[in-house]
Amino acid sequence: MEITIREERAAHAAVSAVERLVADGVPGRLAAGDPTLWGEEAEAEAATRLGWLSLPRTSRELLPEIAELVAWAAAEELTNVVLAGTGGSSLAAEVVCDSADVPLTVLDTTDSQQVRRALAEGLAHTVLVVASKSGETVETGSVLRIFEAAFQDAGIDPATRIVIVTDPGSPLAPAAADAGYRLVLARPDVGGRYSALSAFGLVPSALAGVPVERLLDEAAEVAPLLSRPEGNPGLLLGAVIGGSALAGRDKLVLEDQLSELNGLPVWIEQLLAESTGKDGRGILPVVGADPSGVGDELVLAIASDIGDVRVDGPLGAQFLVWEYATAVVGRLLEVNPFDQPDVASAKRATAALLVSPHEPNEPVLVDGPVEVYGSTSAHDLPGVYSELLHAVPHDGYLAVLAYLDRLAAFDAPVPDGADFVEMTDAWMAADAATLRALLALRTPRPVTFGWGPRYLHSTGQYHKGGPPTGVFLQITGVVQDDVPVPGRSYTLRSLQLAQALGDLTALTELGRPAVRLHLTDRAAGVAHLLAAAQEA
Repeated sequence: MEITIREERAAHAAVSAVERLVADGVPGRLAAGDPTLWGEEAEAEAATRLGWLSLPRTSRELLPEIAELVAWAAAEELTNVVLAGTGGSSLAAEVVCDSADVPLTVLDTTDSQQVRRALAEGLAHTVLVVASKSGETVETGSVLRIFEAAFQDAGIDPATRIVIVTDPGSPLAPAAADAGYRLVLARPDVGGRYSALSAFGLVPSALAGVPVERLLDEAAEVAPLLSRPEGNPGLLLGAVIGGSALAGRDKLVLEDQLSELNGLPVWIEQLLAESTGKDGRGILPVVGADPSGVGDELVLAIASDIGDVRVDGPLGAQFLVWEYATAVVGRLLEVNPFDQPDVASAKRATAALLVSPHEPNEPVLVDGPVEVYGSTSAHDLPGVYSELLHAVPHDGYLAVLAYLDRLAAFDAPVPDGADFVEMTDAWMAADAATLRALLALRTPRPVTFGWGPRYLHSTGQYHKGGPPTGVFLQITGVVQDDVPVPGRSYTLRSLQLAQALGDLTALTELGRPAVRLHLTDRAAGVAHLLAAAQEA
């Protein structure tokens, strides 16, 4: 692993922070698992959340069990791996598989269209990995119930197709044993977003075809450096990010265009945002955006010279070093990097809406296939955008949050004989995520994008617990072909809407400016959103 600081202000902030950290003995104390590093209030939780430091060694104990699972799946010709999980329980495996160029279907969603897409991929050759630390994550549990019923309807015994990864003591563990599912128990002293090198990252990746021992080897090679005051990449990375944030540069633009580690910034985003965004402080990761040059921005590039800081290293080492660096940032910002106190507010609001569901009030504005809900004096969609962008404070950001099928753009028609550039243009023209780039052209402030509900387990903590400088544009869409959740009183449509409205309630109760756009026709609605964003 190599951390290269290419910008003078960032170097000065890093040197100052390293001096403080070394004077406090942080490198040795953190490597030894000292839970007192983050203050008295965080000590009890930190004492149960530092197992990730030893995962390069302890996860090797899982390798024989994982090898047996891989052999079983191969013997049963289970070539289609579906992962039901969210946040830290799915993002690491997605990065591992994308970087290794092996297929993995990730269901971290409650979108009916996206779930039906996965169900259509061929149940006869599908293995479902259900990953949840708590065993109580509502979207993961819903996907499990839907697949159980689908397997049964197809004449397939779910016990021959389902693998559960969870903590000892979670309700999923005894339920898996009763159902005859294959069960892999993870270490309970590793938090979800620090679990990349645990069973949560390794089991689905191995089933998909990745030689996961290599990840542990890469992490093990860098691990001895993490106790040192010098030549410690985790210390330097945490120091430059945390020290820059203390100096006012708390927006971290993550750039990876030239990296072979596909999707790593999205994993970093959930790690940093959920770990640091609390008590009115935090680091806002900005993914998929070009630097805008504003004063509170630090640009960090994975394997390229585009940014102020460059990070090089293999994926297994990246996982461990970023986790270490995040713990260091928590120390510098004086926040507990292992809790997520503000995530619960949206969960409570969602649960209340599921118990007592109600449809929203009439929209305040209708512009073609887009209904607008919330406080606005605009007369059309371009006006709504202008109002939201104007509401972003000088040190703030705009977050676009979409509760839609994140793969829907690939359904867009492509001209016959189109080359790759033309295909990409067609997909971008049908992708709700393109809205981020279009709105970013109209403001110097950062614009982020998150798919719901996955962001609830990622930047959702920062949005509610971090600095109160965010402005929020939420997007929901009509559901044409709903999916019931067996054994529950709700469907995916009602759950998805409850999650969107629950988070919107939590944001507005905190005084965060927020507007919801509802697409009465998804494809036409996305096209309309993008066209309106291009109007002056």
